[in-house]
Amino acid sequence: MFIGHYAVGLVGKKFAPRTSLGALIAAPILLDLLWPIFLLLGWEHVTIVANSNPFLRLQFDSYPISHGLVAVIGWATLYASVYFGLTRYLAGTIVIWLGVISHWVMDWIVHLPDLQIYSHSRMFGLGLWNHRWITIAIELTLFIIAIWTYERQTRPKDKIGLYAFLAFVLFLVLAYAGAVFGPPPPSVKKLALVMLLSWLMIPWAWWFDKHREDRRISV
Repeated sequence: MFIGHYAVGLVGKKFAPRTSLGALIAAPILLDLLWPIFLLLGWEHVTIVANSNPFLRLQFDSYPISHGLVAVIGWATLYASVYFGLTRYLAGTIVIWLGVISHWVMDWIVHLPDLQIYSHSRMFGLGLWNHRWITIAIELTLFIIAIWTYERQTRPKDKIGLYAFLAFVLFLVLAYAGAVFGPPPPSVKKLALVMLLSWLMIPWAWWFDKHREDRRISV
């Protein structure tokens, strides 16, 4: 999953309207924010392989620290605990915890059997990535529903709230198109460095969300 994870963050605004979209987006993409760091440190490993199916160009050799279910529960609990300690907002805490967990569940649906519960456990994955166009259709559908949900929950207070949001959506769609229809990554190091740019999506989401308001607030 790629934009499917962002869809979870956008939908989360409906259930935790007081939580910044930056925090909500960070939850479902958290594992992919950590993963390139662990790749660069040599703690986790991936191999780039030749395959006409773009979803199968990465062979995930080992990533139990970022994507093992036990570790995922730990990351979710750590993030949610920090958030609750800072805000005391229970709804946002629950949505953030579930957002992090959703990453593993969505990956379990699309990945080949390469996800673990813990290091050296058996592998899990339903393999939806074997069906390229079905995967694309599902991700795009989830993303469209998420945009619609966020738009129904919030409205722009100014031009930043409108155009920075539209630019955010357009950027994600173009990035997804590049991942699906573009060439494979030239190396693992360059893949990790590009993945690190995902960190920028958090302040971007925080920025335009600050310029939007709950539609239930009367004008």
